[in-house]
Amino acid sequence: MKIEKIDHICFAVKDLEETKRAYKEDFGLIPKYEYIAESEKIKVARYSIGEVAVEFLESTTPDGDVAKFIDSRGEGAYLIAYKVDDLSKAMQELKNKNIKLIDHKPRDLFGTRYAFVHHPNKLHGVLTELLEGDFDITKQ
Repeated sequence: MKIEKIDHICFAVKDLEETKRAYKEDFGLIPKYEYIAESEKIKVARYSIGEVAVEFLESTTPDGDVAKFIDSRGEGAYLIAYKVDDLSKAMQELKNKNIKLIDHKPRDLFGTRYAFVHHPNKLHGVLTELLEGDFDITKQ
């Protein structure tokens, strides 16, 4: 598998509006995109900073993965996403190494195919995502 770059880093937050306010006031940052991903039960503010995006995620439901994460660990670093050249090939390579994947087939959101690998406990508490394609909010 060829990891091309870190695509984005996500942080779980309780209050997305308060987070956006703080980042605007403290650093002058304004999200490039804001969206709700119903399939993931999240509301997102995505900031483009150089080559890496930073996303702040608020759960839209009490039973969402982000809400569960915050309940057990508090707010903070939630996941890192690596862009790969070929997601299907990367997933097969991990399967061949007997690595248990969270996703057995890629998901799709805004023109990006992605899959979650490993339980976060396997990678020191950080959920890891592999993706291919370019994020484009106009592709819904």
